[in-house]
Amino acid sequence: MSQADPVQRFGALIALALPHTLRPLIERLSMRALSPWFASILLGVLSSSGCQTAPSPTAAARGQHQFDNYCLPCHGADGQGKPEIEAPSIAGLPVWYIEGQLQRYRTGLRGSHFNDLEGMRMRPMSLTLSSSADVTAVATYASKLRSIQPPASEGMDGDAARGAPLFGACATCHGPDGKGMEEKQAPPLTEQYDWYLVRQLQKFKDGVRGYGEEPGSNAAQMAGVWAQTLADEQAMKDVVAHIQTLRK
Repeated sequence: MSQADPVQRFGALIALALPHTLRPLIERLSMRALSPWFASILLGVLSSSGCQTAPSPTAAARGQHQFDNYCLPCHGADGQGKPEIEAPSIAGLPVWYIEGQLQRYRTGLRGSHFNDLEGMRMRPMSLTLSSSADVTAVATYASKLRSIQPPASEGMDGDAARGAPLFGACATCHGPDGKGMEEKQAPPLTEQYDWYLVRQLQKFKDGVRGYGEEPGSNAAQMAGVWAQTLADEQAMKDVVAHIQTLRK
C-alpha cells in the first residue's frame, strides 16, 4: 500500500477527535482524502450510533452481531484479514489478547500515534463497542474462528537460518514454539501474516507502538528492548521467516 498523503492522515485524525462532524467532513473530502472502504466504514459508524442496535439475547449473539457490523468489513467474515487493505488476521487469537488490544485502542494506548495510520483506522472502530461486555463478546467470537497459516508474501526475502538465533529474544515471552504466553501477555506469532509481523516490529522499534505503556509491561519492553535487538528491516524479515518454520 502506498504511503498515505497528509490529507488522509488529517481525515483519520479528525475521525478520532471530532466524531460529531465526521459526516460533512467525509462528504467534502470524498475519495481523495479517504479510500472508499474507509469512508463507508466511518459513515456506517455514524449511522449505527444511538439506539439503532437492540440488545442481543446472549453474549454469543452479541459478539457475532458486533463482529459482523464492525470487524467484518476489514477483517473479513472469517476473521482472516485482508492484506490488500493491510488488515491482519484476528481469527483464532486468544480472547485475552484480542480483548487487551481492543482496550488499548479504546484508551488511546494504541492507534493514537500520528505515524500509525492503520491504528488510527482501528481506534474509531473500537470505540463503537459501548461496554466492556461488548469487548469481551466480540473477542470471544473472533477467538473461535478458524485460524490460518498464510504462506510467505511476495517480496518477503527473509532467511530463516539467520533468523533462528534472533528469535531467542522473542522466545522469552512468545515461547520457543512461538505460540505465545498469556502470563507474559505475549500473543501467538505462528498464525499471522509475515508482512504484518514485520510491520509491527518496525512500529515497536520506531516507538510508534508501545509508547505510553506502563514501564515493565510486555508492550513497553517490546518497544524499549526487544525490537531494538533487530538491527534493520532485513533482520526483522529473517526472524519472521524463522517464525514461519515453527508452524505445525
